[in-house]
Amino acid sequence: MLYLLIGQDSLSKDIQIKRLKQEFLARGFEQFNLDILYAKELTLKELQERLLCLPVKSPKRLIVIKEAQNLKEEVKEFILKFVAKPNKQLILVLDITLRNRQDEFINRIYKYAKVLHFKEIVPPDTFTLSREINLKKPDYALRILNQLLKNGEKPERILGGLRYSWERDNLSSLEARKKLRALLNCDIDIKTGKLKAPFALEKLIVNLCVLS
Repeated sequence: MLYLLIGQDSLSKDIQIKRLKQEFLARGFEQFNLDILYAKELTLKELQERLLCLPVKSPKRLIVIKEAQNLKEEVKEFILKFVAKPNKQLILVLDITLRNRQDEFINRIYKYAKVLHFKEIVPPDTFTLSREINLKKPDYALRILNQLLKNGEKPERILGGLRYSWERDNLSSLEARKKLRALLNCDIDIKTGKLKAPFALEKLIVNLCVLS
């Protein structure tokens, strides 16, 4: 039996795993019949060894693989073959933080699984930032900016993304000139070293939010 837990609500997913333990594992023997593995460190040999273990005084064993989107390619291929001919004594749970719809492994394994969806947090982008600026919400806009920088987004890409977003918004010529002038000043502050990039971008966001 295969379960896919998709989403970033780790608390709700842990509750679901607890329910599976209560439903399928013999009480008092949970520690002998539960393996929690982490995809990044998981080797094919380790997974094969865990799958070969028999349940201890319990009808089933439960194997949970956390952050399964990070599985190595050879492990993915093995799992695909394994779930095509499932072991009735084993429940395999793949915990996927964020589903990439282009991920061939997830798409192929989907048909074998019972899929449970949990809350997913969409990573912010410059279009989200631009929308909060247009709504004149500097507090939210600054939070998004901070998250973009934490995620490794380059200042020049943020500036380019804002400019591209404004081009799509069909701004009036006056508003477009004001915003482009503010963007240019920010770019100059960064390139000349007058302000560090995070401070220059924060100043830009606040200025844009108060533009009439």
